[in-house]
Amino acid sequence: MPIRQFDTLQDFAAEEFSHGEYTYPVFRKGSGPAVLVIHEVPGITPEVARFARVVAEAGFTVLMPSLFGTPGQRFSIGYVARQMSAACIRKEFSVLSANKASPVTDFLRALARAAHEELGGPVGAIGMCLTGNFALTLAMDPWMMAPVLSQPSLPVGPLPALRRGLHASPEVVAAVRQRVEEEGLKVLGLRFTGDPLCPGARFRELEKQLGDGFEAIEINSKLGNPHGISPTAHSVVTTDLVDEAGHPTRQALDRVLAFFAEHLQGSVATAGA
Repeated sequence: MPIRQFDTLQDFAAEEFSHGEYTYPVFRKGSGPAVLVIHEVPGITPEVARFARVVAEAGFTVLMPSLFGTPGQRFSIGYVARQMSAACIRKEFSVLSANKASPVTDFLRALARAAHEELGGPVGAIGMCLTGNFALTLAMDPWMMAPVLSQPSLPVGPLPALRRGLHASPEVVAAVRQRVEEEGLKVLGLRFTGDPLCPGARFRELEKQLGDGFEAIEINSKLGNPHGISPTAHSVVTTDLVDEAGHPTRQALDRVLAFFAEHLQGSVATAGA
């Protein structure tokens, strides 16, 4: 599936969803169980839209809220810098919080609940980068059965407490752990090993808190790695995806789709990208 310089998203239906003081446009595509695709910084880029289409083609109803940025605008370093700076000062996002989720997760939980009420059955979600750990907070609700944390990057900062921070309250972590123990809930995480925005300490903390309930996919991106992955690689299933059979990022994409299928459809799917 080719990447467009600007993606019009014309093949998605779009409508606004409101909860509390927040209202955002939500792009929708596909049919089947609901999956929230929560975009990364800088916004819904063509690469994020491509991923959403792959999820829809795999048999899911994609709900993709636009939380910041211009939907469809292509990725650039300047665009990332502007949107990251804006997110740092917006009250919806708490980028330095290790033990408390961003307020916008309340909106996302309401969106997931609405999808569950409309479509019935379980719901999945994938957060990426700044939104990566949002799926962990969504997992405290019983309808969230397939949470995926892709390169979860909050909180930011060099201190050890921030590097292992989960951007979720202790109460949320305890609730998710209880679901793991009592319901067999699984949480999937993706990261590149050389990514400073998503340090290994964060995944070790997830393993500590969730035990066998956390499945980690860590892709070797250190210098000299056998697939030539850049040490600056960050976005596993979007910007840094190499859509070639056998490539670690393609295998990660396949696992995400299979994870959704196992927990939302009860079967295994493979990528159609």
